[in-house]
Amino acid sequence: MKAQSLALTAVFFAFTHVASAEAPNFSKQRAAMVAIIRVHARSYTKELGNKGIASKVLEAMRQTKRHLFLPERYRKLAYADRPVSIGRGQTISQPFIVALMTHFANVKPGYAVLEVGTGSGYQAAILSKLAQKVCTIEIIPSLGKDAANRLRELGYQNVSVRVGDGYKGWSECGPFDAIIVTAALDHVPPLLIKQLKVGGRLVMPVGPVSGIQDLTVVDKTSPNQTKTRLVTPVRFVPFTRER
Repeated sequence: MKAQSLALTAVFFAFTHVASAEAPNFSKQRAAMVAIIRVHARSYTKELGNKGIASKVLEAMRQTKRHLFLPERYRKLAYADRPVSIGRGQTISQPFIVALMTHFANVKPGYAVLEVGTGSGYQAAILSKLAQKVCTIEIIPSLGKDAANRLRELGYQNVSVRVGDGYKGWSECGPFDAIIVTAALDHVPPLLIKQLKVGGRLVMPVGPVSGIQDLTVVDKTSPNQTKTRLVTPVRFVPFTRER
């Protein structure tokens, strides 16, 4: 653990050094962010194996301009390994958690993926580089509209955004090979499992919305059966539903 701590400190120092340069496209900052994710992954060899986060996930994160998914006043924090406010009481998740959830979703070319909780659109942008089609739902109208405009302007043509209650899923856009939920609930919504293909996988934080949740992976093994495993403790904003 001591050696890992020293390695993380060295990478963080490198990150702060390149961040101060404020390169116009932040490419060095993104590379440093990926290096930090690799270091964090060393603590998860039981869950991830010795190879850590899949290289295709890290490459998608290296290519995606995270700073463009943040309010301008917070862009200097874009590549730090921490959650950042996007307004309306919501956050963009810590990069390592984004990488971890994307890794466990095991998205492949040709997949249709559902994301519940669009936020600023960053997770959808990552998924769009790995899947054929991404459908993402946001319950806060202003966030959903902003994310839809942002993703369209940035050229993410395989992402569809819907404003609505993600608890109900998006049956017209499915069925789905993978589902990622980016807000905490004390159970897995049954309709999401229904819209998941057999052989598909759901990843979401499950637990008390006011405390620590478990990052949970659910595999659909047959039309009426699932297999669930808990990965690691996490803390997410509460899942919001229509009144």
